[in-house]
Amino acid sequence: MVFDRRIEGNKRPPPIGGGNPTRGRGQCLRGRGPARQPGPPTTGPQAKDGQCNPGGGPGRLAVVSLGPGFPSDITPRAFQALEEARVVVGYKFYIDLLKPILKDQEVVATGMRGEVERGNLAIARAMAGQQVAIVSGGDAGIYGMAGLVLEICQARNLRPGPPGAGPEADFELEIIPGVPALAAGAALLGAPLMHDFAAISLSDLLTPWKTIQRRLESAAQGDFVIVLYNPRSQKRHWQLSRGRELLLKSRSPQTPVGIVRRARRQGQEMVITTLGNLLDHPIDMQTIIIVGNSTTYVFGPYMITPRGYEAKYDVAAGMKPGTVIDMPGLSPPGKRPK
Repeated sequence: MVFDRRIEGNKRPPPIGGGNPTRGRGQCLRGRGPARQPGPPTTGPQAKDGQCNPGGGPGRLAVVSLGPGFPSDITPRAFQALEEARVVVGYKFYIDLLKPILKDQEVVATGMRGEVERGNLAIARAMAGQQVAIVSGGDAGIYGMAGLVLEICQARNLRPGPPGAGPEADFELEIIPGVPALAAGAALLGAPLMHDFAAISLSDLLTPWKTIQRRLESAAQGDFVIVLYNPRSQKRHWQLSRGRELLLKSRSPQTPVGIVRRARRQGQEMVITTLGNLLDHPIDMQTIIIVGNSTTYVFGPYMITPRGYEAKYDVAAGMKPGTVIDMPGLSPPGKRPK
């Protein structure tokens, strides 16, 4: 089964509901109110037992990246997908962040570690012909819901397809990118990710610690800037200190380290410290840590990993006032193009 994924010119993907996005509104909506708890999933290619299919034709599922937190950081396409969806599924924490912008969609929220349940429920609703958005913090393709949704489809032998796939697909699937936590954190710190870097999660709930340890050691020895996700939780305390010990085998204690907590959300905190003093600062699951490489340095309130321009160019030279740069295709000063 081959789908043509090309988008010509400035053509946008079709609305998440297909056809007329307002068709059938008011028949399946439950209002904002308290988030509905998930019930038995629906199955089959079309809605049954009185459930409606607001968009007509196959259901559609949008995996919507929410960015780091503030609604102002949500992309226009993500906003559009949320507006078009008739059902919004997500982790309760993210649903709470969305309350100011959700309108009359049905909301289904689950708690911590409910990812598989959320994924199956969202897929079931799409299989029932509904217009569904499942939300994911940061970028859904980076430690988010995009991979899990596809894994569930593969395990259940389902055939999702891109928007416009038609009858070849069991339902239409669109993965909408967003601002990842590492980008939000890096922007607050300055420019720590200007050269090669590795992102590593310290959570061993799904990945064995031996694997995490091997990746930390390899990234440290390769002199990568290292972005640490999920550094510490209420039940996981020792992984961060052990990870720091591993990094200190290859990095100086004076290596700059940026710590950002609740990036782009209420209660945002950030500090630039050193690898030696890393554990002296508050760190939890809402924290992202960026460990510099051998060239990373601190300039005022900023953390910088040089790209290499200073080795090839005189970056401080600048230009003299009034200097005119001759650029092909541009008219000289004072002359109009014929």
